[in-house]
Amino acid sequence: MKLSELKSPAGLKKNRKRIGRGIGSGTGKTSGKGQKGQKSRSGGKPHPWFEGGQMPLQRRLPKRGFTNIFKEHFEIVNLGQLARIQGVDPISPEVMKANGLIRKTGNVKVLGDGDWSAAVTIQAQKFSQSASKKIEQSGGKAEVV
Repeated sequence: MKLSELKSPAGLKKNRKRIGRGIGSGTGKTSGKGQKGQKSRSGGKPHPWFEGGQMPLQRRLPKRGFTNIFKEHFEIVNLGQLARIQGVDPISPEVMKANGLIRKTGNVKVLGDGDWSAAVTIQAQKFSQSASKKIEQSGGKAEVV
């Protein structure tokens, strides 16, 4: 057997369907798209959310609520996370960002989840009651910036 005598198995190679190439091809003239109408035209397809003329879902459902453009967004930090920062006084939002606890140095709120024993000043825009209580019990100071 020689390399030139090798043949691929029957049915392995299949020619692609050449549409619009004459009546003898079986897919000439209308190219397998039937007769006239939207689907036979170029780009002829309604948008995916078209419901056949029925009132669309996004128009059937009622509108509710609004977006308050004045709402303040706070980055949340727990005392348990702040306990990992060692030997820094005061702990400010810049220090928190440098240690990867927050993404932006904008508004930060400290919550009281976790243990706290260091007598350190913590600076933030807001503190929960439990957080400020734990900080002051340990001899530290909760400073609102």
